[in-house]
Amino acid sequence: MSQHPGSTTVDQSDWDGLHAAAVEVAGRAYAPYSHYPVGVAGLVDDGRVVRGCNVENAGYGVTLCAECGMVSELVAGGGGRLVAVWCVDGKGATIMPCGRCRQLLWEHGGADCLLQTPEGVLRMDQVLPQAFGPEDLTR
Repeated sequence: MSQHPGSTTVDQSDWDGLHAAAVEVAGRAYAPYSHYPVGVAGLVDDGRVVRGCNVENAGYGVTLCAECGMVSELVAGGGGRLVAVWCVDGKGATIMPCGRCRQLLWEHGGADCLLQTPEGVLRMDQVLPQAFGPEDLTR
């Protein structure tokens, strides 16, 4: 990845790397109930790439979305801010994160975080307009 610490520039090689990482980790998903594997990869502002895959559970409601795993890796690896994110299904097709996961992306990437969507790259403030964030807790 060509990302430099503190930079928010994301070039085509960054996107290519994120897609490849998301596809690879989708192959590790645990999806015996839905049979719908999901993988996600995110570029961190320090140049790291963090990943996650969905992990289902017989108690459906406690299933972990791929984005949850990615954010957990982000925090466990020392934190930072997400700069760009790509989420895919088991066939490598671009998919949108669910509402809960969009909130996670907002919390750890903010309005400027870029998300590859089925309609192209959008900023988080376009996919989660008028989002509620940490700053709202201090008002």
